Amino acid sequence: MSSDPLTLVIVGYLAMVLFMAGLWAVQLFTRNASIADVGFCLGLMAVVCWYATEASGETERKLVVVLLACLYAGRLGAFLLVNRVLGKAEDARYQELRRSWGARERVKMFGYFQLQAAAVSAFSLPFLVVMQHPRPPFGLWELAGVVVWVAAVSGEATADWQLARFRSRPWNRGRVCREGLWYCSRHPNYFFEWLHWWSYVVMALDVDRSGRHGMGTPQCHRDSLGGTAGLANAGRRLPGISGNDQCIRALVAEAAGQPALSLARRSRAVCASRLEGYKRMTSS
Repeated sequence: MSSDPLTLVIVGYLAMVLFMAGLWAVQLFTRNASIADVGFCLGLMAVVCWYATEASGETERKLVVVLLACLYAGRLGAFLLVNRVLGKAEDARYQELRRSWGARERVKMFGYFQLQAAAVSAFSLPFLVVMQHPRPPFGLWELAGVVVWVAAVSGEATADWQLARFRSRPWNRGRVCREGLWYCSRHPNYFFEWLHWWSYVVMALDVDRSGRHGMGTPQCHRDSLGGTAGLANAGRRLPGISGNDQCIRALVAEAAGQPALSLARRSRAVCASRLEGYKRMTSS
């Protein structure tokens, strides 16, 4: 197989097309489209491992990149599998999408799964760029990027754990989580997810001082937080979901890309406004 980057990306994408088509077929029986999110994580790990076997670059650096990719995507995929798929009802956002798509639901859901295949290819690019770093491992910028990675992935894992613990308590049903990191921001997990992608930009600065080779992925992730496949908008249209979810989904686009601590007062004010509107809607 050629080590040409374009060839590797195309082959990886075609493999993901088939993989996501298989997951789409699975959800026809399970009726839980959240498996697409788990599939994204599994696909990202598989594609990055594929790059490591075929791409040019130092073996030590490629091993580190594979480790970072597998730790990030493996943790996130396991969290989604346990909290969104195994023994769980389908996420309310996906249920709303099915209702809004009507008779064309199967075709449009297939398209959504194929968007996930494209997303795997797009988000795998920073890993490929870092793998093909022309200088010997490991430079100062790479080490700085690893520090950012550790902070971001640790922060996201902590936020996910705090929210899962909050939701597991029956007396918190319908309440807004304001514990731990969720007191500082209404969506700390998405903030740290976005920050995580910037770690690869930092690692790539020695490859290209402007960092432009890696800039697209954080921006792409920020855009996806604002409403990939209409999920954010679907969340705002659901009258039956908890106040916590209603608030969080409404704030995704505003929170993405801004320091979490600076969002504290603003996000709480916006959250209160959203919930007040929700109460008026449900009481009318």
